[in-house]
Amino acid sequence: MSACNVQAGKRAVVLLSGGLDSATAAAMAKAEGYALHALTFRYGQRHAREVESAKKIAAALGVVRHLILKLDLRQIGGSALTADIPVPKGRGLEEIEAGIPVTYVPARNTIFLSHALAWAEVIGSKDIVLGVNAIDYSGYPDCRPEYIAAFEQMANLATQAGVEGGSRLTIHTPLIHFTKAEIVRRGAALGVDFALTWSCYDPTPDGRPCRACDSCILREKGFAEAGLLDPGPTASKLPFER
Repeated sequence: MSACNVQAGKRAVVLLSGGLDSATAAAMAKAEGYALHALTFRYGQRHAREVESAKKIAAALGVVRHLILKLDLRQIGGSALTADIPVPKGRGLEEIEAGIPVTYVPARNTIFLSHALAWAEVIGSKDIVLGVNAIDYSGYPDCRPEYIAAFEQMANLATQAGVEGGSRLTIHTPLIHFTKAEIVRRGAALGVDFALTWSCYDPTPDGRPCRACDSCILREKGFAEAGLLDPGPTASKLPFER
């Protein structure tokens, strides 16, 4: 991402899930001078806790507007996050990194990016920010650099500004080659309040992180390797030993 000037009208649509990756990506965009327009989805996921976190993060970052859209991907299903399929628990890192897990939501990033693209057109933004990561992640195919490049190419064929040559849209993925530890360190350096973020796929009945799903394990690994304590609720304060 290149530096820019908010007074010059540089707006960015930021996909904000409520997790530490999207919060850090948003903070990086803000640090580079972008006026943030945050976009969050209620898409039929297992719980609304991450949406509440996204609201708090958006407020902390001082976004221009926080748009929360409602979709019902449960009608499509096909994922442990949108159907009655058990969320995998207690997997080792090698198992997490092997194959595409059942927590993958079919076409989710394509759906989300399409909405971000539409909003970017309306507000005159040439920049979309997405906190995807292709290193310490759960094997999702729509987090890969080649996917992002292909969507960006399509976006510039599908928009009025792209066709008329007025501007070119860029999808920024500043974390795509970061490890989870590097993401934690960068976010901490930018002052991200990680206590506001949420990562767990399957909270306990009393609303605490399960500390056993892939996302909880990767979060714990990231903080441990970064040498920082996770300020999140009931987070482990012990060395990472999975």
